[in-house]
Amino acid sequence: MWIPPEVKEPTVLHESNRKKISIFGSVNTHNGQFVYDFSITFNAVTFLEHLKKLILNKPKVKKILLILDNARYHHATLIQPWLNKNKRKIELFFLPPYSPKLNSAELIWKFSRYSVTHNRYFATIDHLYDALEMKFVEWIGPNETLQSLCKINYVV
Repeated sequence: MWIPPEVKEPTVLHESNRKKISIFGSVNTHNGQFVYDFSITFNAVTFLEHLKKLILNKPKVKKILLILDNARYHHATLIQPWLNKNKRKIELFFLPPYSPKLNSAELIWKFSRYSVTHNRYFATIDHLYDALEMKFVEWIGPNETLQSLCKINYVV
């Protein structure tokens, strides 16, 4: 960190709590469109809500192939009846364990963190939420930024 020489003891501001923001996010690798949901927690119920939102925002393709890690809620029995009912619209594809570099969403989270939170102080969790929401609203429609991040991830 850079500080002026006359400052003897720099002060780093931060909110002293363990609050967090949970976000489900999916990106269309063809056009960069981003679908997201803020959530209180990650579980089968909130994941199913995100899947339903994906179907509603489905691009003009026959079927969504959703690439996922192996979180327990991605495999929950609660979502299986819905998946069976919608198997013509969406299919879940699970990555091997411990392979975050194969998942484009990881690049999106890293880019979000850098572009929204890097070198910024948020006095409250609500200020962080608002900053993330502003960035995500930019990505709702097709966009080149996320599209290029996804392409970089799949170059061999």
